[in-house]
Amino acid sequence: MRGSGTGGGVPVHRWEKSLPEPLSRRTFLGRTGAGAAVVAGGVIAGAPALGGPAAARTAVDPAALDPLALLRRMLAFDTQNFGEGGVTRPHAEMLKAVWDSAGVPAEIIPTPKADNVHLVARVRGTTAGPPLLLLGHSDVVPVERAQWSVDPFAGVVRDGQVHGRGALDMKGANAAFIAALLRHLREGARFERDVIVLTDCDEEAGPYGSRWLAANHWAKVDAGMVLTEGGWFLAQRDRTTPMLITVTRQDKVYFNLDLVSEGTATHSSKPMPDSAVVRLSRAVAELGGWLAPAVLTPVTREYFTALAEATEDVAFRRAIELLLAARSQRARDRAAAVVVARSSYPWLHRALLRTTHAFVIEDAGYKENVIPSTATVRVNCRGVPGGQRPRDFLAQVRTLLKDRDVTVKLVGAAGETEEDALRRLDETFVRPPSSIDSPLFEAIRSAAGVTYPGAEFVPALFEAGTSLYPWTSRGVPGYGVYPYVIDNDQLIGMHGNDERIGVEALKQGTEFMYRLFDRFRVR
Repeated sequence: MRGSGTGGGVPVHRWEKSLPEPLSRRTFLGRTGAGAAVVAGGVIAGAPALGGPAAARTAVDPAALDPLALLRRMLAFDTQNFGEGGVTRPHAEMLKAVWDSAGVPAEIIPTPKADNVHLVARVRGTTAGPPLLLLGHSDVVPVERAQWSVDPFAGVVRDGQVHGRGALDMKGANAAFIAALLRHLREGARFERDVIVLTDCDEEAGPYGSRWLAANHWAKVDAGMVLTEGGWFLAQRDRTTPMLITVTRQDKVYFNLDLVSEGTATHSSKPMPDSAVVRLSRAVAELGGWLAPAVLTPVTREYFTALAEATEDVAFRRAIELLLAARSQRARDRAAAVVVARSSYPWLHRALLRTTHAFVIEDAGYKENVIPSTATVRVNCRGVPGGQRPRDFLAQVRTLLKDRDVTVKLVGAAGETEEDALRRLDETFVRPPSSIDSPLFEAIRSAAGVTYPGAEFVPALFEAGTSLYPWTSRGVPGYGVYPYVIDNDQLIGMHGNDERIGVEALKQGTEFMYRLFDRFRVR
């Protein structure tokens, strides 16, 4: 995994042969704010318990089984996380009532932050084998309400799509996971192992996420394999026909840089040529027009090989083949540019090919008649494991901006030196992807083949990050799927405005999850 993948081709789907912390704007700027208001939603109460001998004869509130109805209930709760954790207790209480109605033990686990909680439900299996854990987060990123065409917390269905903050990331996935599992329980299913459903908090930054939970309550979430958010189900150019079903087995490496400029502080009536804001702006423009070198690792090479087979676009396929055949950095960069230009998912595929850098938070000035002495911009970076090392990316950025009068700082943990932070990133960089030799990976592969028979299936790299670290750092295999086919506009809505997914795609994704769980039923 340490190589750049620049050698010869890798056999297509070789995996088949082997089968039997983040920072918020508020923290960055040192500002505080009140928590978001919570919109209460309905709960399911008083329904007959599921499971046991009479399970197939019991009735259950349809909202617990229909993924759209369940998702709309989830979306009604404002669980915005501004970086210090959200208000997730009302959402957890609603889901606990769902589990209670199904006869499934569920526990709300408080964190030191008021009303910021985890929820753990456990469906008991028939053996003592290592549990399967479903990991979904309840918190969502903040919204820019003025930029939304609908109420982001109303679960509006329009033009065949359900809108709302978290519809894609990741309340939609949670709804599919839970609705599919409840359907099995209504049918009287018993599973060969425990199934743990963890709805965690602070995934979108905050001190009390999955690492805190694992450190304080590991026995409640100890598992042998984990499924969370990640792999994308991509469509052909028609935006609806399933093209590529991916399961992610590795996340990109997360780190931040600060660009800091300094100048003379003075009265705004007398602007001076060494303005910190102007200097920073020039550096941002320079870095904004630059791309890190394209790389291919065994994981991403296999992904693009499968993508070339899956696409119906001949020109796009040819561009990918040129990328895979490139033997020099120049040829690889040129081919990567063509791949991105031809792709129906250009920003996803650009991100999978290199270390990315995004300008996310800017801070300068404090009064309109004062020219500030400093200006800072936070740059969020995500590296490809086994591709370009974060320390090498940092060196490239410093070389690029050496004449721009800015300081480039690697942001480390409290009390951590730059070299300490780089060593920590080096360790993350070489961590191998999750094994594909597991019952869960086989269940995902099998469910994909049945649910989306005309699409290619391939393990992949996730261009973002997840809460999987407490398990994968212990050697537990962790995978990711967003179980619904999406188009590029929906993909861009992730953490953006008018976030949405297709209603029919959600239903089909729930069927995919039902078939995945079916692999663990006792016959």
